Amino acid sequence: MGDQAGSGSAPGMIDSTVAHPARVYNAWLGGKDNYAVDREAAELAAAANPDIIPAVRANRAFLGRAVRQLAGEAGIRQFLDIGTGIPAADNTHEVAQGTAPTSRVVYVDNDPIVLTHARALLVSSPEGTTDYIHADLRDAEKILAAAERTLDLSQPVVLMLVAILQYIPDSDDPHGVTARLLDALAPGSHLVLSHPASDIGADEVAESMRVYNARAAKHSAATPRTKAEVSRFFDGTQLLDPGVVSLPEWRPDSQDDAGGRVPMWCGVGRKPSLA
Repeated sequence: MGDQAGSGSAPGMIDSTVAHPARVYNAWLGGKDNYAVDREAAELAAAANPDIIPAVRANRAFLGRAVRQLAGEAGIRQFLDIGTGIPAADNTHEVAQGTAPTSRVVYVDNDPIVLTHARALLVSSPEGTTDYIHADLRDAEKILAAAERTLDLSQPVVLMLVAILQYIPDSDDPHGVTARLLDALAPGSHLVLSHPASDIGADEVAESMRVYNARAAKHSAATPRTKAEVSRFFDGTQLLDPGVVSLPEWRPDSQDDAGGRVPMWCGVGRKPSLA
């Protein structure tokens, strides 16, 4: 679930025979940019775990709260959003530039269906800039080199890994992938992260993931993780209050109340200044 990268297919090659994360997420949101296999996976996963739909909405609300906080109070003007997903309401650039019009946003995704929608992601405020990179999260060097067309990596950047790291299996070292990206960013940069929980509603989450993975491309299989495992992604950062919490608990406001259980962890960490 979430705003995630999906297929490893070549650009423009869209496979409609297996479910893909960005399209399944689109189906959960009631969108039309999906195929029958995606709708089937979305419906069966939601039937196995009714908390999925509230979690998808709560995840989008968390993204908005975090971006508004960092573009506003923290004063950061650069955002690197990896695992963009199909454009929907309140994309990162809309929230950031709505708070600070000069914000620069770079989107990254490896799902070819997202590539077909990239033009919608490039609509920017007159004062700001947006860009799109077709790349896989694991290719940090490619992402960082391309991001420098738009972002000044010597200045703080918000690295957004919102509901994407579950698609990186333990065998591909997701913690190392995150660390390589953070290491390249300037002090004062922030990590915004959310991730499906394996220790909230564990049985329901496990069953919904089993149903999804049975219909997904092999490289799009999802792995939920515990709070301790998610907390490790923030190694080397200073966690902002309230730390790693369930989605609705991160600096909630009345408009973002998801209601019910939400089986996802989230947090925001700041890369400290050099001593």
